[in-house]
Amino acid sequence: MKHVSEIGSGYGEQGGAGGGERAPAVPDVTLRTDGLPGWLDPVARAAATVRGEQLSRFLPPKDGAGRQSAVLILFGEGERGPELLLMERSGQLRSHAGQPSFPGGALDPEDGDPRTEGPLRAALREAWEETGLDPRGVQLFGVLPKLYIPVSGFVVTPVLGWWRVPTPVAAVDPAETARVFTVPVADLTDPANRATTVHPSGHQGPAFLVESALVWGFTAGVIDRLLHFAGWERPWDRAKTVPLDWRA
Repeated sequence: MKHVSEIGSGYGEQGGAGGGERAPAVPDVTLRTDGLPGWLDPVARAAATVRGEQLSRFLPPKDGAGRQSAVLILFGEGERGPELLLMERSGQLRSHAGQPSFPGGALDPEDGDPRTEGPLRAALREAWEETGLDPRGVQLFGVLPKLYIPVSGFVVTPVLGWWRVPTPVAAVDPAETARVFTVPVADLTDPANRATTVHPSGHQGPAFLVESALVWGFTAGVIDRLLHFAGWERPWDRAKTVPLDWRA
């Protein structure tokens, strides 16, 4: 499966988590906020009010160009409280090797209208294909404005979900994904785990040093803004930098 940082779709003839099996049927992808745990209320409110320019300076081209894609931002509740599901790309890949990301990828025609339910179905399908996540245990409760990744030409819809019924997850294809893991929100908000990445090109962006991984790029940018608009952000040292190399 290819991630939104790559060009191409991860959905095709290769099948998904079951080596050819179809994803579990998801009869309803209606966004619902009823029944969410109270700690998710600030995230739901932020999703309903935030504008694209408040999340990123890279917005979809006005001419409609770009390949439609979606990522699943899945919140669960673990032993240490609220947490996020992430995955780490294989270190053997030619681009973005070892980079953590949200599950996600390009929309497939069967996902439906990219202006309505398409991104919701794509986010769940890709999460199943990449991590084995059972989408029937996920309650979708919000969608962030579409964002743009210039390097790959992807127009990305971040879809927010509540892991209402947790199920086992793991890397489905080790050649593509090194591991699947959860990160406590408490670690993401800990100032000691925050930094600014500096690319040789001069570009700078937020980063998180959590679970033996450096979360940066598009994924870190979305997490950073979610923490901010949900009111969870704590003051951190933006002068603390982590260099990236040209392969990043």
